[in-house]
Amino acid sequence: QVQLVESGGGLVQVGGSLRLSCAASGRSLSNYAMGWFRQAPGKEREFVAAINRSGTSTYYADSVKGRFTISRDNAKNTVYLQMNSLKPEDTAVYYCNAERVLTHSNYWGQGTQVTVSS
Repeated sequence: QVQLVESGGGLVQVGGSLRLSCAASGRSLSNYAMGWFRQAPGKEREFVAAINRSGTSTYYADSVKGRFTISRDNAKNTVYLQMNSLKPEDTAVYYCNAERVLTHSNYWGQGTQVTVSS
């Protein structure tokens, strides 16, 4: 089992920045591809960004490309999402996800609220 705990959310003005963290316990994250997803009120959960196990490849939704950066520190068992140039449409609960295809394992954190005010 992997337990994921997100932190770093909050209220920020348009154009501001936040850095989300996802700390894991229970297993080493080095065996898992990691991702960030978000869910706005009344909408389905959507993909934001992902990073492979070694951190050498990253993937982004078009809506955040160039503004958000996903990174990981396997030594600290933590994944980050640096969010810059925030927009009101970035307002959502952000969730961390860990996936290991080999063992069909998939874990979610409890989410952290990000609110961008105009």
